Amino acid sequence: MEISAAGRLEVRITTADVGKRVSVRSLTERPAPVEKFTDTVGVLTSWDNGVLLITRKSGESVRIAESALVAGKVVPSAPARRRGPAASYEELARVAARAWRPVESERLGEWELRAASGFTRRANSVLPLGAPGLPLDEALDAVRAWYGERGLPAYVQTATGAEGTQELLCAELEERGWEREVTAELWVGPLAPIADRGDPAGVVLSREADEGWLARYQRKGVSEVALRVLGGGPSVWFASVSGPTAPAAIGRCVVDGRWAGFAAVEVDPALRRQGLGTAVMAALARQALDEGASAAWLQVEAQNAGARALYARMGFAAHHAYHHYRAPDADGTGR
Repeated sequence: MEISAAGRLEVRITTADVGKRVSVRSLTERPAPVEKFTDTVGVLTSWDNGVLLITRKSGESVRIAESALVAGKVVPSAPARRRGPAASYEELARVAARAWRPVESERLGEWELRAASGFTRRANSVLPLGAPGLPLDEALDAVRAWYGERGLPAYVQTATGAEGTQELLCAELEERGWEREVTAELWVGPLAPIADRGDPAGVVLSREADEGWLARYQRKGVSEVALRVLGGGPSVWFASVSGPTAPAAIGRCVVDGRWAGFAAVEVDPALRRQGLGTAVMAALARQALDEGASAAWLQVEAQNAGARALYARMGFAAHHAYHHYRAPDADGTGR
């Protein structure tokens, strides 16, 4: 917090700081015998009618009454990363998008509208890396119409928590009734240590997802469209470890320049905690190193505590959170 020369806390933010990352201290809402304070750090997304809206790194929006402010200041837009490869949000967003290509896409200014017959939200949502070239309400109407023509709900994928992410757009979507359905995180880490962690013996790599690989893949009833999405990307590899009926473990990796993106790392529930998932990632990492990659990324859901602990041990750390916002239906609801 900002402390003046006289030792007093001061509010050094104004409405002109909307869009900047701030740190504020405010009084708690509930009366207490002794005054209690709450500290909030995030992007100041609005300051209207005496209320501040601050979006935290996780995407959570916090409303604070102006009258409750005790101190506040603008802070650096992105703290220095302590470990892992340096990367901007835009670089990672484009790498992740190339690793999970839709069947159909169309540009709306600097927004990309993506569709793949409903197979995953990532392949059926707008990626807004810049301005849409239209006023926001008109752009959102065009998005809803485009997805409506394809019989799909309209989603916009946004991100929070890093320099260049879209806290302001998140707030504007929420103000218009768009509902956040899913939040996950993109993690990054050095690639070489992954290759050294497991024994890749017994892991078979292929350029295609065969019937065995698909039998272990958690998404059932994989369609031709899904196969096109799974097989799309600059340099795609599928890994599997044989099992009694279906593979004991599988994984997917997309090599794209310096980046190797891991996905679909799945292990037979009866064979977990035997290092099979680590072995799959090690084999894929060695292939990616051979192709010149040096950094790794993956996506993990916020509530998947087991996966988060595993990836942290492997040297990964969260870079940013991403969210999927669904358009409200005609009756004003999000369903």
